[in-house]
Amino acid sequence: MRLRRKPWVDKAIHDFDDFVYAKDNAADEAQRGHWKEIFGRDGQLYVELGTGKGDFISQMALKNPDINFIGIEAQQDVLYMAAKKIRELGLTNVKLLVFDINNIELIFAEGEVDRFFINFCDPWPKARHAKRRLTHVGFLRRYARLLKHPGKLIFKTDNRPLFDFSLEQFEAANLKVEDVSFDLHSENRADNIMTEYERKFSSLGEKINRCEVTFS
Repeated sequence: MRLRRKPWVDKAIHDFDDFVYAKDNAADEAQRGHWKEIFGRDGQLYVELGTGKGDFISQMALKNPDINFIGIEAQQDVLYMAAKKIRELGLTNVKLLVFDINNIELIFAEGEVDRFFINFCDPWPKARHAKRRLTHVGFLRRYARLLKHPGKLIFKTDNRPLFDFSLEQFEAANLKVEDVSFDLHSENRADNIMTEYERKFSSLGEKINRCEVTFS
């Protein structure tokens, strides 16, 4: 569901220009292959596809200060809320991008990313929209080019039909799938970091599905 447009965000988001690439200052080919230099330090690069309000990436970055994180979100109004969290925590290992994931190969070079995270993405439930799902084999081929090998994709969703579809796509792409869970919260994992959607769906009794996919 899209939030109501907030025109004031277009100006306010520039309060975070030191780590946010806004829609009028978007990341492009100039950053492709140079993220290590942009962060100004060595370290693995983890990318969240669909950052939302930033609960997940902010906590991941806080717990893993030696890793560089990039969060990508198409809706600038939503990313503004993520930026506020990053600032409040004083994190220096996060960059946020207002960007269309369909063009992801424009901003990352081959083998530049160590890990992708996809959390509670749009399920695109109609069959004719299957190619838009971020776990469709077409997207998986793109991730394979951008990941260092071996690299990982970690996927979480409350949508069981999407999860089943994704497992089929991983198999079709000859990817190794491990640590599959159809009810993540029943396992009481101390290391699980929840997104805002995950917290909401779990409180409603929805089961959370998760798996790790290795690109070798």
